[in-house]
Amino acid sequence: MLKNLNDQHSWRESLAAAKHRQVLNMLLLGFSAGLPILLIFSSLSLWLREAGIEKSAVTYFSWAALGYSFKFVWAPLVDCLPIPLLTRWLGLRRSWLLVSQIGVMLAITLMAFTNPEVESQLMYMAMGAVLLGFSSATQDITIDAYRIEAASADMQGMMTASYVTGYRVGMIVAGAGALYLASYLGTRMGDYRYDAWKLTYHMMSLFMLVGILTTLCMEEPINRVKNHVFLARDYLRLVLAFTLSLAAFITCFWLTKDQASTMKAFFNHANFSSFLIEVARLFFAGWFAFWVAKLAVKFKVVERKIIEVSYISPIKSFFENYGMRTAWLLLALIGLYRISDIVLGVISTVFYQDMGFTKNEIAEAVKVFGLIMTIVGAFLGGILAMRIGVMRILFIGAVLVVLTNLLFILLVYSGHNLHVLYFVVAADNLVAGIATSAFIAFLSSLVDVRFTAMQYAMFSSLMTLIPKLLAGYSGSIVDSLGYTSFFIIASCIGLPVLILVYLANKSLKIRT
Repeated sequence: MLKNLNDQHSWRESLAAAKHRQVLNMLLLGFSAGLPILLIFSSLSLWLREAGIEKSAVTYFSWAALGYSFKFVWAPLVDCLPIPLLTRWLGLRRSWLLVSQIGVMLAITLMAFTNPEVESQLMYMAMGAVLLGFSSATQDITIDAYRIEAASADMQGMMTASYVTGYRVGMIVAGAGALYLASYLGTRMGDYRYDAWKLTYHMMSLFMLVGILTTLCMEEPINRVKNHVFLARDYLRLVLAFTLSLAAFITCFWLTKDQASTMKAFFNHANFSSFLIEVARLFFAGWFAFWVAKLAVKFKVVERKIIEVSYISPIKSFFENYGMRTAWLLLALIGLYRISDIVLGVISTVFYQDMGFTKNEIAEAVKVFGLIMTIVGAFLGGILAMRIGVMRILFIGAVLVVLTNLLFILLVYSGHNLHVLYFVVAADNLVAGIATSAFIAFLSSLVDVRFTAMQYAMFSSLMTLIPKLLAGYSGSIVDSLGYTSFFIIASCIGLPVLILVYLANKSLKIRT
């Protein structure tokens, strides 16, 4: 697939790709993928606050989305585990899609039937949120694998653009749409009405029928390479080992909460020390789960061969395909490409508030207008990726991200100026759409179709890991240096990415 990264097509060919049937499928699947995320975050947070839930408890519900960051852990199951009866009827990808979409629908319905104002029902709300996060992450794994296998490498730009567009539309429906509907039905802060939120979440669950109908109507991808086929009992034992490791992680993380609280109190709840304590707690739970998995292999709970095929072979294949030097270069690029915009994005809403913009102004400019500009940018990025090649648009996108981050300095000096706000939001989101579309197409081109789900899940987890860790310090940087210096720093940390794109392109050309 490497040779296609710099392939160019005419404008007619590039625009004609938008009419491809698989591109339309990705638009609808993208909508299905974008719908659940805000039902865990902003929309759910507002519902809980209106119900009188304390802020500290509200933030705990965001942990339900941890599945998005650790989806590579069970991605091998999606790659190799057949679902009884369904896989024979629909094929591996479509069967996993259908199960995950039904899981999302059931999770949203469970949350709709739960009134968080009643303390005894909060546990059911938490269960629904966790099921929603897990099912939605599983749907993402399967859609990513399907997108890569359903179209050729030179079509990935348009497939990605269509997916991002659908994803953003789904976010608008679940974000602004859900809030508008709940408000229309009469619930607001100080006048909480459970029936309004109940009907809103039931409506959101019905929107998942878009993804389910698409899954039933589309075809199983033909480019999929079948892995080694194991017996049913071997797959069941793999699921058992995975369940034991997951239980070990949850148990360890839960049992260390009192020790973590004691240590935070000792350090007087300093932000940096609290962050390090939670990271240490997370890694300790992961280490414990890892050893439970090793013991499961040692005591023959699961066969070593299936572990090697599911987890080790995808990693080994990546390094063998690209060579040690190029592989590490590609991993560095994956881990750092989005660092500039993610670090800035974490503090952006707070920045808008500090500049005097109201919540409604921010919602209209960022959540609606900004998302529309992202959609435009995604399609533009997909067309340009086909027209001038993925690597070229990847480099251009990185340059534009560096430049648009500097535009935020205009707002520092203009203050509460809606014209400047819309200009900055338009430029920032348009560029984000272009860069994201090109980057996802780039990641898709690196995947070995024998291990599609596992490898892409690793890449997508890595691409946000380092940026999100660094983004945790964005507030401290602003407090110490001010917004102007922060925006300059946010731009400068994107400059090494330009070098990585150049070196990666050069190295990939040599290998072809």
